[in-house]
Amino acid sequence: MKKVLLGFAIAALFASCSKDEVTPVSYGNIMVVHTSPDAPNVDLLLDNNKINQTALSFPNNTGYLQIPSGTRNFKVNVAGTTTTVINADLPIEKDKSQTLFAIDSVSILSTLLLNDDLTAPAMGKSHVRFVHLSPDAPAVDIALVGGAVVFPNVAFKGNTAFTPLDAGTYNLEVRVAGTSTVALTLPPITVENGRIYTVFAKGFLGGSGTQALDAAIIVNK
Repeated sequence: MKKVLLGFAIAALFASCSKDEVTPVSYGNIMVVHTSPDAPNVDLLLDNNKINQTALSFPNNTGYLQIPSGTRNFKVNVAGTTTTVINADLPIEKDKSQTLFAIDSVSILSTLLLNDDLTAPAMGKSHVRFVHLSPDAPAVDIALVGGAVVFPNVAFKGNTAFTPLDAGTYNLEVRVAGTSTVALTLPPITVENGRIYTVFAKGFLGGSGTQALDAAIIVNK
């Protein structure tokens, strides 16, 4: 994947410079995550060049891709077609890491771009953030089962900062914000010393099967 992106960057560089000039190319990192519960598998295009070898399916991600920094055009196409469902110009920051979420239901697809703070956690700690990406779910609290709230009052498209947590295994539940009503009990989540994670709510509140309300975890670093 990175070889394909590097080839794209080199081609773009030589197209804009004479053979006697060499303009340094700076890079940023971006991860693309498919979080639209009812959308099909997709292809990703960077400045009209396809960058994923295998179609991206819900709720998976590409991992970080290194691409030239600056304003870049991203398209999301229905896999194997030229049907574009998202077309967005996005700022890719030099030497920074970002995550691009394809969000909402298929009829109103949009994007959410977040900056990723990958500063190393302190000894014995991990960093965890929460992103609410369930289109029809209300604002939620993420809490220890039967215990304290860890991430309070996060609405759809909302996100928290990366928060230090002791390394270990956590039993978490999703509550309707400000109440004791449990909407979802999550499987135990283990966070390791020195690692960085994104936990995101996915699916529909009344969905079933793969589209049911649930949560997923991304290892950012």
